[in-house]
Formats: sequence, C-alpha cells, structure tokens
Amino acid sequence: MAKSQQIFLFWRLYVAFPSKTQKLHLFSTKPYFCTVKWQKLNTGCRLVVVMALLAVAGCKEKFSPRPRGFFRISFPEKVYHPLDNHFPYRFDIPAYMKVSPDRDNPGQPFWINLESPANKAEVHISYYNLRTKAGSSRGLLPELMEEARELAYKHSIKADAIEERIYVNPDAGIFGTVYQIKGNAASPMQFFLTDSTQHFLRGALYIRATPDIDSLKPVIDFLEQDIIHLIETTKWR
Repeated sequence: MAKSQQIFLFWRLYVAFPSKTQKLHLFSTKPYFCTVKWQKLNTGCRLVVVMALLAVAGCKEKFSPRPRGFFRISFPEKVYHPLDNHFPYRFDIPAYMKVSPDRDNPGQPFWINLESPANKAEVHISYYNLRTKAGSSRGLLPELMEEARELAYKHSIKADAIEERIYVNPDAGIFGTVYQIKGNAASPMQFFLTDSTQHFLRGALYIRATPDIDSLKPVIDFLEQDIIHLIETTKWR
C-alpha cells in the first residue's frame, strides 16, 4: 500500500473515531494495518473502515469503456437481370431480390414488392397510368407528384435531413425526383419517375428493423446502389 493511500486511510479512521487510532502505525506495510482493534470497533466504525478500503482499492485501476461494436455484415455480389413480367414498365433488379405482388393492394396488378430477406429490406413499387385513371393527366400528375413528396417528408420527424435530387433521362423520356432521407428513418430512400403524359412510377425502400443509422448504414449504402441502378435502367412499354 502506497504512503499516500495509507495517509488517506488513517485520516478517515481518525475523523470517525480519533480515540481508537492512537496506536496505528501510519506507514506500516504489514497486513494487520487495516485490522488493528477491529473487534473493538462498533458497527458504524467497521462500515467506515470497509468504505475506506474500497475507496483505496478503487483508485488502483482506471475504467475504460469499450467502443460500441456491431456485427460484421457480408453482402452478396451484385448481379442484375431484367424484371421478367408484362408490366408497363421494366428495370433491372439484383439477383438476391425476390418479386412479390402487393398483397395490401390486390386491385393494383402493377404494384409489386422487391424483397431482400437477407437484409430485411423491401422496395415498394406502385404504378399509375395517367391516361386511364379518372381525370386528365395534367391534373393528375401534379397530384401524384405532391403525394410522393408528402410520403417522403412524413419521415422528417425521425430524419436528420432530406435531400432531393432531380433525375432526367431525355433519351428514355423519363424524369423524376429522388429523396434521400438521412438519419433514423424507416425509409432511407424514395423516388418517383414519369414521362408526364402516361406513366407514373413511385418507389420506396424500407428496412424492417429498428432504425439505427450507426448499425444499418452499411445495409442502406448497399441497397441504395440497387435503387439508383433500378432508376437508371427504367423504361416504359
């Protein structure tokens, strides 16, 4: 026991019961230093001794918390193939995604979900024909564009920021907007595409896990590449 630690212990004993510390050897290194007259001390004094010993012992080591860690995530190789269907739209999807109908909207045959079970993620795809839906395309298009924007900004409560990026592909007759939602939002990316006269396509990426940007960022970065590839390969039929 270091001298500074022994002085501290002696001081604690002296303050608590000065009459019972007169025979303590202040700089003794023998084990009996802390047990002198223990049997003669009352319960309160014993408690003080124990607390003093714990205080001295606690000063010997410094606690250093370990940094927060996450499980390592392994991702499959990106291999794309065209969406095999007879829908009025087409695009490329990765091999690890499965296509399933939107069971919540059975009356919409062109609404689908792109599922990535390994990443607990889904891309919801909805489609509108601006010509066959009631009303003119001029009135319907702004309505759908505003609806897409509102659905993206519903996540602003949890989001740190929402970035809008304009997309234009004049050769394919496609333009639209991509919403990148930063932070602990359930949907990190949404978008819409249209030709302004007949077709309107909307997509939203959802992660089926507790939103935690620190642990989910690798997954989000991985899947956002697929969304960008989907947008860039979209064509109308």
